Amino acid sequence: MLNESVHWEARVLSPELPRLLGWNVPAEELIHIPEHWLIYPEPNPSLHYLLAILYILFTFVSLLGNGLVIWIFCSAKSLRTSSNLFVVNLAFCDFFMMLKAPIFIYNSFNTGFATGHLGCQIFAFMGSLSGIGAAITNAAIAYDRYSVIARPLDGKLSRAQVMLFIVLIWAYTIPWALMPIMQVWGRFVPEGFLTSCTFDYLTNTPEIQYFVATIFSFSYCIPMLLIIYYYSHIVTHVINHEKALREQAKKMNVESLRSNAGTNAQAMEIRIAKAAITVCFLFALSWTPYGVLAMIGAFGDKTLLTPGVTMIPACTCKFVACLDPYVYAISHPRYRLELQKRLPWLELQEKSPDTQSTTTTVTENASSS
Repeated sequence: MLNESVHWEARVLSPELPRLLGWNVPAEELIHIPEHWLIYPEPNPSLHYLLAILYILFTFVSLLGNGLVIWIFCSAKSLRTSSNLFVVNLAFCDFFMMLKAPIFIYNSFNTGFATGHLGCQIFAFMGSLSGIGAAITNAAIAYDRYSVIARPLDGKLSRAQVMLFIVLIWAYTIPWALMPIMQVWGRFVPEGFLTSCTFDYLTNTPEIQYFVATIFSFSYCIPMLLIIYYYSHIVTHVINHEKALREQAKKMNVESLRSNAGTNAQAMEIRIAKAAITVCFLFALSWTPYGVLAMIGAFGDKTLLTPGVTMIPACTCKFVACLDPYVYAISHPRYRLELQKRLPWLELQEKSPDTQSTTTTVTENASSS
């Protein structure tokens, strides 16, 4: 493999050199591609086809799952709560993320940069909007659930407050997508197999490095810290609440302070803790690879970033977009009940939450609002 600096110098002298390594890139598009990727041979076409098939699967599962969430949460009266607007916003982000998949699929089946610079910009712009929007929405959901569980009497957000939160989420998100596409700060470029695009984290200039560090902090670190903070407090609150109930029951010489549905309530509280851990894990699974990749590209050893390695974060984000509707909504009892009414052939056999005790209902609303 050629040394990167030598190879780039050779590429400037001979625009045909990328073709010698098998890259399917029109000569006029070379200016838009970071030289780092063209020091590697073109991937085997079978890898392109495999990724295309994988993205077709991701697209079907994500659009179906998130489409169902948007449809049912918007149409079912029982689910039109203020807090559930966050769930709809998250489902919209994941749905929107997969609408860009046809660009990747078309590029993959053409084994290269087939949609050109315009397709690259559209792909990266949609990815930035949906990815950062989902990250901030996850943080807002964490805050909402924390406030309801920690302050059940006055912690629930009103519909107007939630709408304001959603407006702020998009006001926060949109500039991060506009700046690179308008080249005000940063830029969108192809990456990996040159079938997907993201913000430039490879150009070795102070401007790009500052942009990478800033977007890493504001679009990854801050949402991650908020999610960990609020969900850790939810888990702590549930554990302390259970401990207090057991101690009070012991003082009163009774087995439990719960109603007849105490078992269901306890299971619900355990599910809160499991959901909290799952949410943290999924967010980390989705965006940590991209964060690490960007920081290595901007400040570390770029030789670690082969085309194959950089396709892993792209796949993890799409995979999590498929899982989100099931974590955030299908675990929701009232959602399953509405899904059962509209699609009885699924045979979900969900019991109405109204049959549970008051304790269970309070806990359920706290965990699923």
